[in-house]
Amino acid sequence: MIQGKLPTKWQARWQESGFSEPSLIQEQVFEPLSKKETIVGISPTGSGKTLAYLLPTLLQVKPGEGNQLLILASSQELGIQVTDVARLWAKDLGLKVQPLIGGANSKRQIEKLKEKPEVIIGTPGRVLEMMKQKKVKAHLLQTIILDEADQLLLPETIAFVQGILKFTTEDVHYAFFSATADVALPAIEKIVTKELEVIDVTDLNPKNTGVNHYYLNVSKRQVVDTLRSLSHMKDFQGFVFFNQLSELGSAEEKLLYNHVPVASLASDQSKEMRKLALEHFREKKIRQLLTTDLASRGLDVANVPYVINVEVPMTKESYLHRGGRIGRMGAPGTIVTLVQDHTVRDLKRMTKELAIEVTEVYLHGGQLTIERPAKIEHKEKKSEEKIKKVAKNTEKKTEKVSHSVAKKKKIKKKKDQKNKGARKKRTPTIHE
Repeated sequence: MIQGKLPTKWQARWQESGFSEPSLIQEQVFEPLSKKETIVGISPTGSGKTLAYLLPTLLQVKPGEGNQLLILASSQELGIQVTDVARLWAKDLGLKVQPLIGGANSKRQIEKLKEKPEVIIGTPGRVLEMMKQKKVKAHLLQTIILDEADQLLLPETIAFVQGILKFTTEDVHYAFFSATADVALPAIEKIVTKELEVIDVTDLNPKNTGVNHYYLNVSKRQVVDTLRSLSHMKDFQGFVFFNQLSELGSAEEKLLYNHVPVASLASDQSKEMRKLALEHFREKKIRQLLTTDLASRGLDVANVPYVINVEVPMTKESYLHRGGRIGRMGAPGTIVTLVQDHTVRDLKRMTKELAIEVTEVYLHGGQLTIERPAKIEHKEKKSEEKIKKVAKNTEKKTEKVSHSVAKKKKIKKKKDQKNKGARKKRTPTIHE
């Protein structure tokens, strides 16, 4: 157990944080990172990856010797979150932590860098900018951690990462962390020539039975009304994920018009607005945080019970990462995906591939229930009876029309025969 290897101050903090025992990823990577081995840590979202890399690497950092540990984050929100966690544990060791987050005031960051922080946490673009200005002493760096490595090594960001690595020395050691091995590994192998030790605990993690997966069948026009109804449920608070940013904006506008306490977290917002939305969500001032896959990575908001997918996610990875916002470290939670008749099969195919059981749920009486409400059954029964009644009436009308047509044909036939006979009588013979 890693607790016995922690400093006395950290053991007390471990207890204060409410941890009983380390997660699998924390246990598995502690020794390799302590030995400065280059590793790839793969573990599901919500399994404690941040502390998994922070604890062993912070112990290697020496106070007062400048920039030694660099942690690259895939988003501003993740960078801020990792900074908060790192500061909490670093202060016990007398270490300074400096965030270099894109969107923040760069002049202020430069002033802080003059204090020679031992730990730097930032987004790739801003970190590279500071390295080019020689504000970050890249030659002093001993360890670089890439959190959410698969996102950091996407085509739009990999150039920044490669630029950062060019500034570092050959003996720097790396650690990569991700929740999806099949996506992360090919990208990592493109930039690292060193031998990689892959530590994948995905299959070792017991299935989190505390998280329930449901789908709710509603029409597209009912989506906003459904979100409004969900927000009124007792103890409801949840991340609401959209596939498209335009749909998010439209839904937010309608929900706010109806006085539903919501906020959005979107890529087109300023850093201050995004920070404020997260603060209000954490303080439970709002019941729904509307967002895209922007918030599906790394964000840790304690005790959020729901994740709502407004539509079926685009990929399996997206479904997993979104769901990772709840059920963290074994906590209970509920995932509800809104579907229509033509999309429910897509969800079932996706969850089947993920070996996840998904159940239909109904919104009735202000609550979610897996039992078909009698009201729905009565409505469907009434609808079936109406269909049968219409069909019966149609059949009667058809019979009546058919009978009427047949009668008219019969009358016409008799009339034609009568007229034919009359014409025959009037027709003169040849003898006449």
